[in-house]
Amino acid sequence: MAAKFMCLFFVVTFSWGIVGFSAAIGNTPVFNVSEMGNFSDDMLNLDTLRKILVREEDTIIFSLIERAKYPMNSRMYDERPGLSGSLFEFFVKESEAVQAKVGRYSSAEENAFFPDNLPPPLLPPGDSQQVLHPRGASININGQIMNMYRKQLLPLITSDGDDGSYAITAARDLDCLQALSKRIHLGKFVAEIKFRESPENYTRAIRVQDKDALMKLLTFESVEEMIKKRVEKKAMVFAQDVDLKENDNVGKYKVNPSVVSRLYGEWVIPLTKFVEVEYLLCRLD
Repeated sequence: MAAKFMCLFFVVTFSWGIVGFSAAIGNTPVFNVSEMGNFSDDMLNLDTLRKILVREEDTIIFSLIERAKYPMNSRMYDERPGLSGSLFEFFVKESEAVQAKVGRYSSAEENAFFPDNLPPPLLPPGDSQQVLHPRGASININGQIMNMYRKQLLPLITSDGDDGSYAITAARDLDCLQALSKRIHLGKFVAEIKFRESPENYTRAIRVQDKDALMKLLTFESVEEMIKKRVEKKAMVFAQDVDLKENDNVGKYKVNPSVVSRLYGEWVIPLTKFVEVEYLLCRLD
């Protein structure tokens, strides 16, 4: 019975791996020049990056809406004999391996959740210029993102229960995680741009490894409040239930807009700034 279940799960997983393969092709610079990873130095500017970050908000919100279709399905996250982890971890590792083969993780803005599990890409790398500091480019806090998502965010967007739809649920989880990871790790680019624009503002704090001073330099509370209000407003539009009957679904949402605002305020923005600080701490190495 267990063997039959694993066989079925692998077939479904492979099918979704093909979907991931297609998505990876869309993201790899070999086929489609990446928005950030292949930018030359003169194109790294905050205006361009802000536009990318705003678009990432849309991706995150829509991925949350798709995940909210399914209940928690908590059994999927339990460790299983013979898998060295859970079904969900198995799905993520296999999906990342497929995407790595077509170059997803050759892009500087992409970070794997299981980087030690990745095969080399099958295709030659595209022409790109390294814009990040080599040591800073390797910063990866996906462990923290995974933990936050599983333990804190999922209970806020899903209902209790288990409908057995593990493969599709895992695929939607991975969509959410990859969107969040990309948004948060773009903090490396934010830090690089800010350092290049005003190196004198950051050099002293970097030399003495003053994390608090760097965090202060990177914090703009008015901007953070604006972002939280914007994503909440977006969620009110994207996640609303639409019905032709007037006023029938007023105030009904697939994902609570306040949860999206909280996601940014408590996790996305702080984790992004954490990445920025960690990047700057090694910028002079």
